[in-house]
Amino acid sequence: MFKKLALGCVATLLTILLLLIAVDRYISHQVAGMWSRDINQVEPMPVALVFGTSKYVGKRLNTFYQFRIEAAAKLYQQHKVDALILSGDNATRYYNEPITMLNDLLRMDIPRKHIALDYAGFRTLDSVIRAQQVFGQQRVLLVSQQFHVERALYIAKVKGLDARGFVVDDAPRKFHWRVRLREVLARVKALIDLHIFKASPHFLGEPEQVEFRETFELKE
Repeated sequence: MFKKLALGCVATLLTILLLLIAVDRYISHQVAGMWSRDINQVEPMPVALVFGTSKYVGKRLNTFYQFRIEAAAKLYQQHKVDALILSGDNATRYYNEPITMLNDLLRMDIPRKHIALDYAGFRTLDSVIRAQQVFGQQRVLLVSQQFHVERALYIAKVKGLDARGFVVDDAPRKFHWRVRLREVLARVKALIDLHIFKASPHFLGEPEQVEFRETFELKE
């Protein structure tokens, strides 16, 4: 009896593990070829959507954050995009991801008028849908680490948003296993939110304006 129960538990765990791996691989396959690591290969887009995260982990600078901000500045400076949307959590008066990103980009001489702030990017799904429905964008470059960009691209694909991804460097390798584990679970949740619950952002609200650099207006 105990042996059968143990075998049943092992079989169940293996089934769950295989399902998680299948979901992870499925999303990566769905967006293959839609992102690049090389800024020289990035197709120019009107706007980059930069996903927020905490600037510090304890007292240590969060390299996920650092690489995203540096990439956003380079994309603008090299005319790969003509505006930025900074999307993140605005949980309290003491924790505001968009404002933190804004302040750092201003220090890099990115013009304030070409930076739009999305204070309701509480999760990736919210950020992607709000870029389309609130900020009125139909073509967007998604900026984050590979694991995150792939999930965001899948959400954009399902929602009919023309998106590409720019993948920035990862955090130190010692953190990878924890990040990948969380990402696998996040991908399962994304599938459930998109295809079962048909989830919407926590907040939509009134339309927001994105002001583009003049060069984009000339290209149009």
